[in-house]
Amino acid sequence: MANTASAAAHGSAADGETRRDFLLHSTIAFGAVGTAMAVWPLIDSMNPAADTLALSTTEFSIAGLEPGQAITVTWRGKPVFVRYRTEKEFEEARDVNVGDLPDPQTDADRVNAEHDKILIVVGVCTHLGCIPLGTKPMDPRGEFGGWFCPCHGSSYDTSGRIRKGPAPENLHVPPYAFVSDTTVRIG
Repeated sequence: MANTASAAAHGSAADGETRRDFLLHSTIAFGAVGTAMAVWPLIDSMNPAADTLALSTTEFSIAGLEPGQAITVTWRGKPVFVRYRTEKEFEEARDVNVGDLPDPQTDADRVNAEHDKILIVVGVCTHLGCIPLGTKPMDPRGEFGGWFCPCHGSSYDTSGRIRKGPAPENLHVPPYAFVSDTTVRIG
């Protein structure tokens, strides 16, 4: 009888899992699922809130914008300058020798090719985060006709490139796309 019980025990071990293996695998599986259920709320809490996601894109119309006019929109809590450049401003931006610029970048790299007279830049000075002047008609625009930061004297041209002063970089160009001929989406 002892030989039969011993043979049965050996036979089941040779055929596959024992009861102990099944209990071990089940315990590991339940532990993994339980850990995942406990950790998921912590991971999910790191996602941005709905109000933050709503700020990630901004749509606006440029339908009433005429050459020489500019507007300011808000994107992610920052001002964004949108300027419909005149023919003169456009030509001045294109005729600049890029090699002379502190932060070399062509005008074509800073605008949408189909709407190259519309310039869209984040309106925050790259020196200390001030808001440059130049969007309103009576604002000083500096000697290069773009924007002027009176705090430390940074001057930007009609393409938003730094030309004079302590700012180390050009005004940043946000990611944007034309949804239609008159509607722009930033972000």
